[in-house]
Amino acid sequence: MKRVVTYLSILCFLLSAATISHAATYYIRTDGGTAQQCSGLADTAYPGSGENQACAWAHPFWALDSGGGWRINGGDTLLIDAGSYMMGYGAPNTGWCDAEGSFECHLPSVPSGPDPLNPTRILGKGWDSGCSTPPELWGTQRTYHILNLEGTSDTIIDCFEITDHSGCVEYHSNSSVRCERDAYPYGEWADRGIYAADSSNVTLRHLNIHGLSGGGIHAGRLSNWTAEDVRIAANGLIGWDGDLWEDDDSNSGTITFRRVTVEWNGCVETYPGMQPDHCWAQSAGGYGDGIGVGRSGGHWIIEDSLFRHNTSDGVDLLYVGVDNPGSMVEIRRTRAEGNAGNQIKAGGHL
Repeated sequence: MKRVVTYLSILCFLLSAATISHAATYYIRTDGGTAQQCSGLADTAYPGSGENQACAWAHPFWALDSGGGWRINGGDTLLIDAGSYMMGYGAPNTGWCDAEGSFECHLPSVPSGPDPLNPTRILGKGWDSGCSTPPELWGTQRTYHILNLEGTSDTIIDCFEITDHSGCVEYHSNSSVRCERDAYPYGEWADRGIYAADSSNVTLRHLNIHGLSGGGIHAGRLSNWTAEDVRIAANGLIGWDGDLWEDDDSNSGTITFRRVTVEWNGCVETYPGMQPDHCWAQSAGGYGDGIGVGRSGGHWIIEDSLFRHNTSDGVDLLYVGVDNPGSMVEIRRTRAEGNAGNQIKAGGHL
């Protein structure tokens, strides 16, 4: 019996090792090449000639095939060098997009890692040394979102600036800052920074998500998510939107916010000045919660964080626990000030 157990243990170890060994690291840098010119498997520039060279790709969209599907697999790492990368229709390798449907021209769902110990990792260079110069992923032509985590689990997103290059907000009551949405070209704006649904065991770290037309993060039906050292600022409607506009967007597991700053949501962010402007609340047709979540379960932990100057509530977790007995909200060492609505609303067992 002991011998059988030993053999099974060895087999499990070998299978685990095989899973780890098959994970690959792909590189993105602005002086890289296309997917035909470079393998993506070396952190070097494209040499200027030849195909299938050992060099980096020049843009995140080169990590996609000609149909817009991922070339990378779950458990792989995509390491993106410092620089500015336009995300949306008109960016490199967007032949699978069209102008009329440009809102759908975005990265597909990040492939899930095989398990929590072997996550898929989308990293900005410097993620492990302070993230002093994060790569900028900026949306254009009214793309729905910049990063897609729908159905994605066992994943880490670390060290990025996520934004757009327009000082407009869709449907704003003031026509001078209202985004063009009816005729191409729509402009250099994006609706949301990150979209997520039906997603578990995800970590967001060292992100600066700001200046989007709609919201910074649109996410629901999450389980065991962590956001650390994340700023969500000056997004036109809301910072973190937990309403998927469906019947069920309830969350579960542990949802942790640690050293998170959520500020000036419900305001236009000027470009290139990056200052909050034309702030609007629900009375003017806007919204403005820093974090807004509907009926939800889960154990919510917020610590060492700041919520300020949002045009509605700073933190709205009032409906946590509704239809979800046993849910809990814990808030520690956190400041909420200057929000136009309530500073903090929380349900569940406090």
